Amino acid sequence: MSLRVAACQYAIEPHRSFEAYAEHLRGLCGEAAEAGAQLLLLPEYAGLVLSALLAPAARGDLLASIHGIQPLLPRWLSLCQSLAAEFEVLLQPGSVPVRAADGRYHNRAWLFDAKGCLGYQDKLIMTRFEREHWCIAGGEGLRLFDTPHGRLGILICYDSEFPLLGRRLAEAGADLLLVPSCTDSEAGYHRVRIGCQARALENQCAVLQAPTVGLAPWSPALDENYGRAGLFVPPDHGLPADGVLALSPALCPEQSQWLIADLDLDAVRRVRREGQVFTRRDWPEQFEAHTRRLPS
Repeated sequence: MSLRVAACQYAIEPHRSFEAYAEHLRGLCGEAAEAGAQLLLLPEYAGLVLSALLAPAARGDLLASIHGIQPLLPRWLSLCQSLAAEFEVLLQPGSVPVRAADGRYHNRAWLFDAKGCLGYQDKLIMTRFEREHWCIAGGEGLRLFDTPHGRLGILICYDSEFPLLGRRLAEAGADLLLVPSCTDSEAGYHRVRIGCQARALENQCAVLQAPTVGLAPWSPALDENYGRAGLFVPPDHGLPADGVLALSPALCPEQSQWLIADLDLDAVRRVRREGQVFTRRDWPEQFEAHTRRLPS
């Protein structure tokens, strides 16, 4: 089964109105769909560009910016659904802070197809910035999405750096993990990328990463962004020796651009049956091995 995927290096840019933003997002998704992409992934906090529509005092304040965009989210979700339907694609439009009924904010990523919303995944483990400055709380539980292209899960940025989260999705049958990311340094980008490649290696699955890029001094949350879009697979028979199936060329392009690649999920599954190693199968053996007494 071949799946053409598109991961966006998404430039954080302000828009003068919601209509202008909607036109921008439609043009971006249309570009990927015209190239034949069946699954479109945007980065973590891509929806937070809506804060540019707020008054300067609100958009320049960390907490006021996420509070101020809440009334815009129903319209944003409707737009995302309409784009998935118009272009007949799976669309993961990145994530956005969402206020829950208890008043806490969660970092949430929805998934849409042509027929509607398939559900959402909340980020589970918060970074220091989210915990200490932004007051965003972790969500509860992982979600597996059944799609015509296979089973997939979403690990939002920092979540991809924790092995047991990816493992839980793999044990549930995930063939592909989506990692929308937002990192404000090259080191941050590489931490997430290394996490993506590690999850692909140990679970013998594919991992697709989409980052934010560019400088946005008007936003205290998204002021600096570095990253490359990438598609990673287990390094084994029939797949790239370094596990990198595709990688965007520039770390920080001046405008949004797509990494588009063809993913053969059958080839990834074949590695789990016929590979040089069986890390997905052999995962439980480490727990027995680590309990053995070390030689004195």
